[in-house]
Amino acid sequence: MWAPFPTIQFYGELVTKPAIYKYFRVILNTTKESCAISSSRYFNLQTIMGVSTFTQEYKCPIAPPRMFKALVVDSNNLFPKLFPQFIKSVNVIQGDGGAAGSIEQVNFTEGTRFKYVKHRIDEIDEKNLVCKYTMIEGDALGDKLESIVYEVKFEADSDGGGCICKMTSHYHMVGEFEIRKEEIEAGKDKVAGIYKIVENYLLDNPQVYA
Repeated sequence: MWAPFPTIQFYGELVTKPAIYKYFRVILNTTKESCAISSSRYFNLQTIMGVSTFTQEYKCPIAPPRMFKALVVDSNNLFPKLFPQFIKSVNVIQGDGGAAGSIEQVNFTEGTRFKYVKHRIDEIDEKNLVCKYTMIEGDALGDKLESIVYEVKFEADSDGGGCICKMTSHYHMVGEFEIRKEEIEAGKDKVAGIYKIVENYLLDNPQVYA
């Protein structure tokens, strides 16, 4: 399980490189209009007592259960498949990977900026399509972050058929280090490029996670 919301530093490495995929071709260092899954419906960054909280919403035409399965439940299998030049593997190193307390390690390929990160699953609710997990270890945290807590929820879009992904990230910082809003804004559209690839894969393969 690995919803795609790790550190901004990682996504700066992952999606600013040109890439050609079987299901979606995009130069991921382009404009917001060309790479975003949709316009961001909401964006906010707030820092209180050494914790920066980043909230954002994305909208897409895929049904919420399918997006939840792709981005959360089966991401350890799907992401190495869609991004083989960046993600080598996602391994469960504690628990079964589908319950609170499980720990997964994401291993990146040689030549990328980072070697690995570890995530601990804090909560997963497949009925209500909610997941909470924490990045607890890895060189992506650097010397400025102690951990990052992610809360993700998928809801049905009132327009019909699609979903809204609501994301909240809590950056627990070391000392007085602060994350600038500009850094978050620079990364959010690149994260949208990841969503777009997953979205197109699911559109091209309607039987997957149906």
